[in-house]
Amino acid sequence: MAEDEKPKVRQGWLARIAPGVRRLVSSHRETPDNLWVKCPDTGEMLYRSDLEAAKWVTPSGRHMRIGAQLRFAYTFDHGRFRALSLPRTPDDPLGFAEGKPYPELLAAARKTTGQNDAMAAATGEIGGVACVVLVQDFAFMGASLGTAAGEAFLTAAGEAVKKKRPLVIFAASGGARMQEGGLSLMQMARTTLAIQKLREAHLPYVVVLTDPTYGGVTASYAMLGDVHIAESGAAIGFSGRRVIEQTIREVLPAGFQTAEFQVERGMVDQVVTRQELSLVLGSVLRTLMQGRTRLKAA
Repeated sequence: MAEDEKPKVRQGWLARIAPGVRRLVSSHRETPDNLWVKCPDTGEMLYRSDLEAAKWVTPSGRHMRIGAQLRFAYTFDHGRFRALSLPRTPDDPLGFAEGKPYPELLAAARKTTGQNDAMAAATGEIGGVACVVLVQDFAFMGASLGTAAGEAFLTAAGEAVKKKRPLVIFAASGGARMQEGGLSLMQMARTTLAIQKLREAHLPYVVVLTDPTYGGVTASYAMLGDVHIAESGAAIGFSGRRVIEQTIREVLPAGFQTAEFQVERGMVDQVVTRQELSLVLGSVLRTLMQGRTRLKAA
């Protein structure tokens, strides 16, 4: 093509019959890709803003999994809280080499969640009671228990003892983090000792079980609370349903290991919907802190 020649611009049919008409509609999509969310139970497409207004509880009653920042905002009075600074731990203490490198898995989870690891901590008030809250985010490698989560728990418990505040944890986990081997299992003992420090200081420790809570977390700090509350429909147990059925060669009943199933058998004190959770927590914390005051006076 000669330098003085210009490529022909293709015009639409309307521009050809009416010179001066320009295209006003952008060629790229204006509609966000995440405007709709599919209900896991019914398959119904739900408007995202409606789900957000309902605190991510679907019309079918499914309590969808949420991250730490949303959990803090829903839990603390007026959504106000202060994040606790948590200690950093080595990313790959054992040099784990099986499948995808462990540091790459951590990097991907950090990019997706915006969190350094599976557990986050913050301080604020619930129902007017100043407290420390821990949240496990299942989106971060299944909220698996590792050294970083153990350090976060100890830091939060230490802050609670120092400031004489109750500790609340929103537990969610698929179990121990296999990439950290025995170090992950050690966190079960370390967190148990931290809870004992709370006991010695006569400070309440309240556990909120969310979907799902399994493995070493259930076998340690998730079942050592003064009060155990569960979100409606949360799966709670040590081993999953399929593993149990394959082991005992029996078909388990419908609803097995759900929060409603566990409250009937005394493993959980109360099942609460997400919309009512902060009110219930506030009432529980006020009652327990009043008991602590009377105990100190005695």
